[in-house]
Formats: sequence, structure tokens, C-alpha cells
Amino acid sequence: MAAVRAAAVQRLRLGLRAAWWPCAWRGFSPQARAVNLPPGLAPGPGRWSSSAAEARAEEDSFLQWALLLIPAAAFGLGTWQVQRRKWKLDLIAELESRVTAEPVALPVDPMELKNLEYRPVKVRGHFDHSKELYMMPRTMVDPAREAREAGRISSSTETGAYVITPFHCSGLGVTILVNRGFVPKSKVNPETRPKGQVLGEVDLVGVVRLTETRKPFVPDNSPEQNHWYYRDLEAMAKMAGAEPIFLDADFRSTVPGGPIGGQTRVTLRNEHMQYILTWYGLCAATSYLWFQKFVRRIPGM
Repeated sequence: MAAVRAAAVQRLRLGLRAAWWPCAWRGFSPQARAVNLPPGLAPGPGRWSSSAAEARAEEDSFLQWALLLIPAAAFGLGTWQVQRRKWKLDLIAELESRVTAEPVALPVDPMELKNLEYRPVKVRGHFDHSKELYMMPRTMVDPAREAREAGRISSSTETGAYVITPFHCSGLGVTILVNRGFVPKSKVNPETRPKGQVLGEVDLVGVVRLTETRKPFVPDNSPEQNHWYYRDLEAMAKMAGAEPIFLDADFRSTVPGGPIGGQTRVTLRNEHMQYILTWYGLCAATSYLWFQKFVRRIPGM
């Protein structure tokens, strides 16, 4: 009788266990099921979602302030370009005022000449037309024509050369280089412009110019062909037997049939306004996106 009672109790226990286990298993979290832990020991859904939310919030906070650097940097660069533009405009105004200043006597001291670029000076002497040099290709400086053709795709500009002629200064006892001006390509040969070859002593006013360094994509000078693409005063002076002093003759030096003087172009590259618009535009666009993403919290951004 006792044995029958013990067997019945054992069957009851097995039945209860079989009925409880599927229900309990369905209550386990996915992580507890994977490692077969009881429900009390497994981290439930609330604990996992809380940790993920904290990590996400921390990541968003870092991203928020990191992305704010983009509009801040763009604003700083735009402000810097505003200052650069003001400096460039002041420099252009200073150069233009130098060109229109009253001419002074030409100093021979190289240190003084370095401080006189674009400053008019006056000299007296005579030309040596037998040693002309040619800076080419060049176009004639003509402000009126350039104003008329501003914005046009095509231009009626004629190419030619600047005629550089040694000039012996009587009072100073030195020979310098003078850019007499522009001639079209058909008049580069001096035999085609005999009336323009000034003879005898003349008074001349010209603008001091300093030597140049070769810019990218500009060919090397060719002394053998007497083609000069940029002002290398040392090489040009050696070729012409003169001092490395260079003047652009003013327009009043022009004579019928000769080169057209006044070929000093006082322009400096000034594209700062484009840079200002670019940087401030980038600042505005990225600030708007940052506001939409982190302040208004628009989904999907």
C-alpha cells in the first residue's frame, strides 16, 4: 500500500513539472533561453533596452557637438576672407595712388628702387634701338576697351609684344631698360616702324617695375630667340648691356608709328568675395541641417 502511494506521488510530481516547464520557458527572456538560465537570473528586456538607450544617447551627444564644428569652422573661414578682402582692396588702392603720384628723380640705389615699385620717375637720355628685347605674347592695356568688352565671351584683343629698349640716362651715367609699350605682331620687327624709333635726347616718365619670378605654366624665357615671357631683370639686363632697372614708359611717351606706352596694368587677383559667399553659404546650410537633426529631431535625418 505504501509502495502504491509513493508511485502515485512520483507521477503527480512528473505531471506538474511537465505542465510548468513550457509555461516557464515562454517567460524567459531571449538571453536567458540561450544560456538556459532561470528567469530570476536572466537580464530581462527592460535592463537591455535601458543600457542600449544610454549608449545611444551618449553617441548622439558626441555626434551633435562634433558636427557643430563644421558650421563653426565655415563661419571662421568666411570671416577671415572678409578681412583678407579688405586688405586686398587697401593694397590695390595704394598701388593706384602710387601710379598717379607726381614723378620723382630715378634713384640708382637698388634698395631705394625696391620701395618704389609702381611709382613714376623721370629720366633724361637716349635710346639704343639696336638692342631691343621683346616680351611676348602680350595684349595692349586699354581700360576703355576692356570696360566695353567686360562680360563678353569673345574679345577683339590683338596680340603682340612689348618693346624693351636700353635707355642711357645722361645725368646718371647708367643704362636702364625701358618698356616703350605695345606693338602688334606685324610691327615687332623694328624695320616695319622706322618713324617710331626716337632719336636724340628725350625726357621720359616711367613707372618702376621690379623683377618677376616665373609663374606656373609660363614658359621659360628664350634669350636665343629674344622672346621673354616674364621680367627676369638680371638676364634681360645682361643681354642688353644695362643695369637691372626697369621702367614702363607712360602713355605720353607714345610717338606716331612707335610702341603705345602706358602699358602698366595695376591689378591684383581679388576673388575673396567668392570665397566669402562660399564659406558663409556652407555655414548657413550646415547650421540648418544641424538644427533640423538635433534641435527639431526630424525623424530620418
